[in-house]
Amino acid sequence: MNPPVDDRYAREFLAGWGAMDSNGHLANTAYLDLAADARVAFFAEHGFSPTEFRRLAVGPVIRKDTVEYFREINLHDRVVVTFAMLALSSDGARFTLENEIWAPADKHAATVHSSGGWLDLRTRRLVAPPAALREALTAVPRSRDFVSLPQRADVATT
Repeated sequence: MNPPVDDRYAREFLAGWGAMDSNGHLANTAYLDLAADARVAFFAEHGFSPTEFRRLAVGPVIRKDTVEYFREINLHDRVVVTFAMLALSSDGARFTLENEIWAPADKHAATVHSSGGWLDLRTRRLVAPPAALREALTAVPRSRDFVSLPQRADVATT
């Protein structure tokens, strides 16, 4: 597979049995799972494994997901999931992410947009991420449509 990933981060996955719906296609929630799996893989490759997030007591929180579907994905299709940053606040506390999901024959199957921020797992408040995590955020490829988000006054620092 060679989907047009531009300079986006990309991972390949297999559409497995547990991700299918009753029609034999990839279930709608499975698209969100694939998007999250690609993002988790990116951060793990940049020094932020799930263990590191737990150690820091900081984690991503998604406030809104939207999915636009274009093509069906079937059992055991190999799919490529890309990851790019659509928007980011200057302190790194809030973001909008974009994942594209590509089916075999380089067919664009879906796009997922996820808006969220970083949650302090102890105080349950939105926080600016620690410096090393902010640095990893700058490594996320930028979408062609990237915009800066305004910084919010109610965001705590870590």
